[in-house]
Formats: sequence, structure tokens, C-alpha cells
Amino acid sequence: MEDVGLVDSPSRFLTDKLGSDEISKYVSFEELNEYERWWVESGESMSETIDRAKTPWLKMFDERGRRVDEVQYPSEYRNLLYEGYKRGIIDKVFEINSVKPFYFLLYITTYFDAGLGCPYTVTLSTAIPIYKYADEKLKVELLPLLRRRGYDVWQGATWMTEIKGGSDLGYAVETVARERDGKWYLTGDKYFSSNVGAEVAVVAARPEGAPRDVRGLSLFLVKKWRNNGELNYFVRRLKNKIGTRSVPTGEVELRDSEAYLLGKREWGIYEILDVLNSSRVSNIFGSVAVVQRAISLAKKFAQSRFAFGRKIIEHPLMKRQFENRLKELRKCFNIARDALYLYDEVWKEIPPFSDKFNLFRIVSHISKWHTAEVAIQTSKWAMEVWGGLGILEEFPVERLFRESIILSIWEGTPHRQMLDGLETMVKKRAHDLLFDYMEEKYKGDEFRAKRLRELKDFTERFLDLPEEKKEENVDELFLKLASLWGE
Repeated sequence: MEDVGLVDSPSRFLTDKLGSDEISKYVSFEELNEYERWWVESGESMSETIDRAKTPWLKMFDERGRRVDEVQYPSEYRNLLYEGYKRGIIDKVFEINSVKPFYFLLYITTYFDAGLGCPYTVTLSTAIPIYKYADEKLKVELLPLLRRRGYDVWQGATWMTEIKGGSDLGYAVETVARERDGKWYLTGDKYFSSNVGAEVAVVAARPEGAPRDVRGLSLFLVKKWRNNGELNYFVRRLKNKIGTRSVPTGEVELRDSEAYLLGKREWGIYEILDVLNSSRVSNIFGSVAVVQRAISLAKKFAQSRFAFGRKIIEHPLMKRQFENRLKELRKCFNIARDALYLYDEVWKEIPPFSDKFNLFRIVSHISKWHTAEVAIQTSKWAMEVWGGLGILEEFPVERLFRESIILSIWEGTPHRQMLDGLETMVKKRAHDLLFDYMEEKYKGDEFRAKRLRELKDFTERFLDLPEEKKEENVDELFLKLASLWGE
């Protein structure tokens, strides 16, 4: 079975699929391989300890009764978390002016621990809007702190979601921004705040008097500490999650918190969606890494388990299932690669965005929707290969399944991806950009060109349907669009 020998190594799989020459432009194979070796020798055992410890403890007060809101983890967490920062997972982006090295390193991280990809992701998703939208003084102050390669690095966070939900931000966001004497102050509650405890966060809020819709939102930056040294936001509690326990998620209280407006007030919703772009690509790569990991775990078990006189991987049905899973892994990686390469071309854009940006948007929605679903199904299948052992907490496939379920919800549920993707087609004609892109990609392949023409005709007929019918059947359209990418 082609690729079956590669699934045990994320660095080898990356290099095989992208080519060593392409990888070496951004990060050396030796760096990737050494990072993977660190995970095998040290990181995996730390990660397992953290997952078994479940929700960390929140220390709200110090010995003098002052509010400190510190997240308390097992001692191994510090070494696990800061390994990626030490290797320059954030710094490399700005050092070589490309997001690619971030996602190459992230792929290895999420292969071993899907949750740990989140602190790195939201730190990048904080650094990028600071780089693009902050005034020069704030940029000079904060970017070097977020790029540090030691234990003194500042971490970022992206806090948008409130109790009413995260999909309809125009309706859900009730955090109010008030301007006094040229300074901004935020008051409100964020319900799902990942990487809680971060030194700085980008936050969606509504300036006082702004419309009660998405046009009324703006993007702000909030530091953990006020200028006078006191806490600038408070952590109400931490969430008990079924997975991704290597990132603390909590509820944040903003109480007249000092804030800085990023970009222009009227750009708010565009900036917020822009922040989600880097996180969505992380989710895509994380999902593909989970698919690879699930196949690897299934393979190791199937090669050592005997049933009916031979190894179970040698039985015809099981062999065919492995072949099908490997094909799907290659397809998912192809989608993820296109999403990343397009993002690398547009990540520095500011509103109004280009056609290339809208092309990236539609590809990212399709990619996120498809790869997250495949991650769930492949993790479930890996549990089935393990049989009864697959549901036991003492073995790794049970955890992988828990992690994959969260990947489907993070950065927008499947419904949100399909509906946002549909919006880009209706409002931006993003499907035209997509078909042009795919035509160039598959030039000279008559079989694919014929399928592309058929899908283009189907899409146009679909978009002529009444609004309710389009929304009701958008999953059918997305299934067909995802088929554009082969193995």
C-alpha cells in the first residue's frame, strides 16, 4: 500500500508530499525531523500526562488576597508548550515573511497533540492583526514579545464567542466598547476563550451606539495587565472539555478593560473574519494530521493483531479499507496544501480584499468542512480497528477521537463553513474564481476538465435556486466541490 510506510512520520509525510526543495525554502527537514524526534522521546509522555490530568486548576487569588487568575497545569506543561515557541513557530513567520513554516511545524505538533496547536494558532492570530492593523507604537511594543523564542514569550488569544454563540456575531456580541478621553474600555463576557491567561488578546466588541449587526462590530486588543499593573481581565472559570485539554479554555470577564482599537472602526467584521483565517488553516492542517495519526495507530495495531490465522491487516476487507483511508489522506492533504499556499499569498492584505483573497476564502471553507469530517470518521474507524481496546482511555485512539470531534466545531461548525462558503459564491462569485483556479491546476487532464465543466454547470443551476432551497441543500454542493481535489 503506497504511503503506508510514511504515516508513522509526519515530517517524512510532509516532505514526501511537498518535496524537500519546497520545504527547505522555509524550514529544513533536519529541523522538522528533530522536532518530531523530540515529540517521540519526550513530548508524547508529557502530552499524555496533561490529557489524563483533565481540566487544569484556576488559582484566582494569591496569598495576600489579590486577584491573579493563574492557570495551574502539571509541571510538564511548561516544557511541552514552550518547545514550539523555542523552535520559532511564531518568529519564523515574520523572519522570512511567510506563514508556511508555521503550518509545517504545526502539522507535527498536532500529529501528536491536537490541542497544543491552539495556543500557537491563536498567538499567530493575534500577531498578524497587530502586524497589519495596530498603530506603529503598539506594533513596535508587542510584536517582538510575541516573537520571542524562550519562556518569556508573550502568548496571544482570540476572543469572539459569547453565550449566545459564535456563528452569528452580529447578534451574539454584547461586549460594549466605550471611548473616554481618546482611550477605549471594554465591558462584557466572553464564553469560550481559548488560551485563557494569555498576555494579550484580540477581542470583538461593539462601540457604544454602533448598529446591532455585523457592521457595528470592531476589533480591539486587550492586554492581560492594566497600565497600573492590575489585572485587565478576569477569568470566571475554566471549561471541562472532552478533549484538547492541552489548551485552557475559560470564561473571561471584561470590566472596563483597557483596550486599543485595531484598524478602522468600520473594518471590524472584515478584521474579525481575517483573524479567523489563520485559525481556520490551522484547523485544516490539524485535521489532516489527525487523519494521518489515526491511520498510523490503526496500522500498528492491525500489523500485530492476529485473527483467523493471519494478521488482520492482511484480510481483504481490512486491506481495502486501509487503501481507501490512504487515498482520503492524500486528498485531504492536497486540499490543505492549496488552502495554505493561497493563504500565504494573501495573509498581509487589508480591506478591501482582492479576488485572490476571496478564492482563498472559498477554498478554506471547503477544506475546513471536509478535513474535519474526515478526521472524525477516520478516528472512529481507527477505534473500530482496535476493537474493544479502542474505547479504553489507556490507549491512544480513544483520545484521538475526542480531539477530532472538537476540530469539527472549532473555527466554525460544518454548517457555518457551508453557509459562509455559499455567501462567498452569491456575493463574490467565488465559485468562478475557484473553477478558473482548478482549470489551470488540471490543464491537459481531459478527464478532470470534463468533470470540472459538469460541476460548473451544476453550481450555476444550484445558485439559481430560491434562497431557502440553496441553504437547505448546500451540503450537496459542498460534497461535489470537495470532489474537485483528487488524491
